[in-house]
Amino acid sequence: MGLLLCKWWTIACMAILHPFYVSVTEITHNAAKKELEVSCRIFTDDLENTLKAQYNTTFDITKPANRQQVDKLIADYLSHHLQLTLDGKPVPLRFLGYKIEEDAVWSFLEADNVSAPKKVMIKNDILYRQHPNQINMVHVIVGGKRKSTKLDNPKADALIEF
Repeated sequence: MGLLLCKWWTIACMAILHPFYVSVTEITHNAAKKELEVSCRIFTDDLENTLKAQYNTTFDITKPANRQQVDKLIADYLSHHLQLTLDGKPVPLRFLGYKIEEDAVWSFLEADNVSAPKKVMIKNDILYRQHPNQINMVHVIVGGKRKSTKLDNPKADALIEF
């Protein structure tokens, strides 16, 4: 029992001293609406610090004085760091907004008039510049089938086929 407790304490201390950085992006094709629905979960402090550094500004992402300014910052950042190509054609994503849930920011994007893709190419380098150990998990759902991949910095591109 003492050895198990010692191992647990060592792992807990390592997690505190060496935090991990991860985002989760889910891309769902809605066949009924012919839409691509995208949600992206990023830790609040990581996203806020990244936006402040990249855009040389100050704000509070959880209680912004100017919500439109923060929406624009997030939309611009994601447009450069999360890009999709479906069946060889780039798909522009429209930023819908974000919400704070516990310790994370959920950002929502969509694309209209999208047929069910057979090949989904993803470029996701969210937070790579700030965190060398960043991991970006990506889940893609088409026709009810879910496929996932893990992108470890510096790997930013993935191809998922259906």
